[in-house]
Amino acid sequence: MGLCLDKHKRDADSDELHVEFAGGNVHLITTKESWDQKLSEASRDGKIVLANFSATWCGPCRQIAPFYNELSEKYPSLLFLLVDVDELSDLSTSWEIKATPTFFFLRDGKQLEKLVGANKPELQKKITAIVDSLPPSDK
Repeated sequence: MGLCLDKHKRDADSDELHVEFAGGNVHLITTKESWDQKLSEASRDGKIVLANFSATWCGPCRQIAPFYNELSEKYPSLLFLLVDVDELSDLSTSWEIKATPTFFFLRDGKQLEKLVGANKPELQKKITAIVDSLPPSDK
């Protein structure tokens, strides 16, 4: 299981990295306001949120990003978010992010599940379990 514990920001062209990080139906969250807006939209629409707390300099984060993007297209009933822990350090701290990537499954802003590390089979398993638990009309 790959994860990054190093909190030091690397020098990189972050805009270029964000493009490959947030593809498919993944929404890049760059402000606390956009986080709050997406969570309230999801609550209103009865959607489960899958939030990926990630870092552009983190190798395992980069490795799982294309898979996360694919999942966002495969499961439109979930709202896929991407949070850069360096850009939104206060938000990351409030969610007690100790390593990246960290994935949270949220319903009405409350945690249902959590996965730490770039573990594709486990992420797929958790998504499948969550989707299978939804009423047929929400799938």
